[in-house]
Amino acid sequence: MINSSDILHGKILIVDDLEANVLLLKRLLDGAGYVAVTSTMDPSAVCELHLKNRYDLILLDLQMPGMNGFQVLEGLKQIEQDGYLPVLVITAQPGHKLHALQAGAKDFISKPFEIPEVLARVHNMLEVRLLHGETKRYSTELEQKVEEVEASRDQISRKSDEIKRLYNDLVKEQKRSLELSAQPGTMVGVEKEERIATPWLRSLRLRHPWLQFNLFTSLLGGGVVLLFHDTINRLLILAVFVPILISQTTNTGSQVLAITLRGLALGELKAGKEKLLILKEALLGLLNGMLVGLVAATAMYWAATLMHLTNAPMLSVVVFLAMTGSSTISGIFGAIVPLALKKFGTDPATASSIVLTTGTDVVALALLFGLAKVMIK
Repeated sequence: MINSSDILHGKILIVDDLEANVLLLKRLLDGAGYVAVTSTMDPSAVCELHLKNRYDLILLDLQMPGMNGFQVLEGLKQIEQDGYLPVLVITAQPGHKLHALQAGAKDFISKPFEIPEVLARVHNMLEVRLLHGETKRYSTELEQKVEEVEASRDQISRKSDEIKRLYNDLVKEQKRSLELSAQPGTMVGVEKEERIATPWLRSLRLRHPWLQFNLFTSLLGGGVVLLFHDTINRLLILAVFVPILISQTTNTGSQVLAITLRGLALGELKAGKEKLLILKEALLGLLNGMLVGLVAATAMYWAATLMHLTNAPMLSVVVFLAMTGSSTISGIFGAIVPLALKKFGTDPATASSIVLTTGTDVVALALLFGLAKVMIK
């Protein structure tokens, strides 16, 4: 709000070509308490002074030589772009009053001066001018506040969208973590919905079918042993390497299975990349099988030599080929089993370990005893 102190500190410029009028007005205003009163007798300097000082009120005489008050008003219009000229004209010609108001002046003082009228009009003009300036500042500040609010709203909206995205990502990661944590159980026939608090009868119903399935697949492995019982009886030393061979091939296949299931759960395995995955794991199985097979063949040769078996070299070759071949096939099985389950609409992790173990056991035993039967007479 505008108070009396603000009005008394308003900047005033007196413009008159007569020094006596200037002194009269200045003493009058000084005596009324105005503290920022200046003057000039050069009308051509008014516009430059106003540009520099931005006066709150200009007392302007209309009748001046060289450049009259109307010409000064035209110059001031170029400065005050908002159209408000803080000009109080001074004139002794009644006909000039209307013309001055039409030219942009806001009020007038008649000569000869009447002190109460001069002080009243100066006070009112300054109050209106200061209120006008305060309104402009308030309007500018309000516009800035509105812009700040709009910017804050946009920023909050962006933050809100970012929080939603982060929340959705968190939910996805939590879902993936739950799927990955459930894989070890599902790989051996434990259903995802089973928890520690699951009643024992329901746990029995969930687990037992898979144990029966595991028994059936184990019997298939035992059937392979029966097929080659003559070879086993003749080459009993091969039985020593059966658990070694099965352990290595099962572990090879389980490694591939874990990587494949993880890729499916995390969405890393893209469509059309399945063949590349199978080829990669077949190559890794072949290389790992050859390296492990060399060690196993060396162990077989050493054991057969200690037993004074004449076919020790051939037994070593059989073990090497069986280890290499079964590891290669285990790598292929580890990739194919979950991909096949997914293609048929089944959870890729469900009992995949049981299927994989059966396949690797049968292949490993068939290769070991089949190669021995063919190669060792």
